[in-house]
Amino acid sequence: MSISEQYKTSLRELSDELIAIQKPILILDAIKWPQEYENRFLANSGKRLPDIDAAFYQAKNPLAFDPKTKREELISLRHKIEKRLGKHDALAKMLCDTTAQYEVVIDMLTQRGHRGFMDASRQLYGSAREHLRGDKLTLIEMGQRLCEIFSLPAAGHLSAHYSVDIPATEAVKQLQDRLQHFFHDSNFTVRETDGIVSDAAAGGDCIKVNTHASFSSLDIRVLEVHEGWVHVGTTLNGRNQPWATWLSVGSPRITALQEGLAVLIETLTFSSYPGRARKISDRVVAIDMAEQGADFIEVYRHFVEQGLTPKQSYKIAQRVFRGGDVSGGSCFTKDLSYVKGFVETVNFIRSTILSDLPQLLPLLFVGKIALDDLPALYEYQQLGVIAPPRYLPPMFQDLNGLYVWFGFSSGMSAVNLESIQQHFKVLFQHLKV
Repeated sequence: MSISEQYKTSLRELSDELIAIQKPILILDAIKWPQEYENRFLANSGKRLPDIDAAFYQAKNPLAFDPKTKREELISLRHKIEKRLGKHDALAKMLCDTTAQYEVVIDMLTQRGHRGFMDASRQLYGSAREHLRGDKLTLIEMGQRLCEIFSLPAAGHLSAHYSVDIPATEAVKQLQDRLQHFFHDSNFTVRETDGIVSDAAAGGDCIKVNTHASFSSLDIRVLEVHEGWVHVGTTLNGRNQPWATWLSVGSPRITALQEGLAVLIETLTFSSYPGRARKISDRVVAIDMAEQGADFIEVYRHFVEQGLTPKQSYKIAQRVFRGGDVSGGSCFTKDLSYVKGFVETVNFIRSTILSDLPQLLPLLFVGKIALDDLPALYEYQQLGVIAPPRYLPPMFQDLNGLYVWFGFSSGMSAVNLESIQQHFKVLFQHLKV
């Protein structure tokens, strides 16, 4: 099979058109809450629901695009993709899937503050009571188990001596210095902002650090590999594509791999810590509570009772209810992607090794992609349409260590770990934390 220049030119033009169409569709910007709402809620001791509803979004945070016009542009683009690339072409299918996802995103954002917001969110990101792919375990069951593990007394002791005393300004400087070598031949930025919910977040080639947050040295390392190596790295690798430029931007279909891969890199570099991991599992629990009808205050109080500070508990509830209905019945399910994506990415890597296809693994970083895209992207890389990723974490540059690590992991799956662990539990009975 050979690829014509006409095909590559069409792919580039259609990719660029998708990038232009999706540019104003910024999900997190469209559902963000002002900082003063947190201050007000905590000042009232968490006794009054945040004054945020559908009218708030329309008046205080209107959409940056016209939904009807944008939907028509996406539908028109999908028809052009099928006509110029072919309905059965693998890259055309990825492009069409992406445009279709943006149509659901538009549906979700036009329903901010209503039940329809959660319905669309579940289409895009799933539900806490869905099963992990190919398994009987649900996301909420996995989340609850992880919460137990990361809430054990020893987990708190391990990171207790890491002071959270690095202000945002210093965090920006440290991240810029750390990532300068990794992105040695590309422009990227790290800057402060008060417009994000999380302590830090990547957007395109920029890492945004929350002005109101403080960090430990562990946090800085996590941000370096999570936001830098994965989120910014895949953006820049996508921008380096000669034809498939849409790989530099992502619809929700790529969120699970992006977040799962980022969490995996945290663990492979020993950058993470129990408190960080608990945040990820706590969010699954919070989403399940909200999906089952809990309101903002009920979710907030649950985490206060679990030992989190009021500020930490507010942040979890805010992440879940942004865009939804704080009185219950509608929430934002995106944060399921961390646990779901981690499990799926680990299993993907193990599967590539057992299938004798480790050469697929660097393509995890080729751009903003979904796991199911990898085989087709590899084939098109062999044909010269997809460029290999320029920026790769060290363990994905030389796959020897990764192969051995996941090879042992795959071998261990045949062992009855529960019976073996019971032997050691008996040995540990007289010990105290």
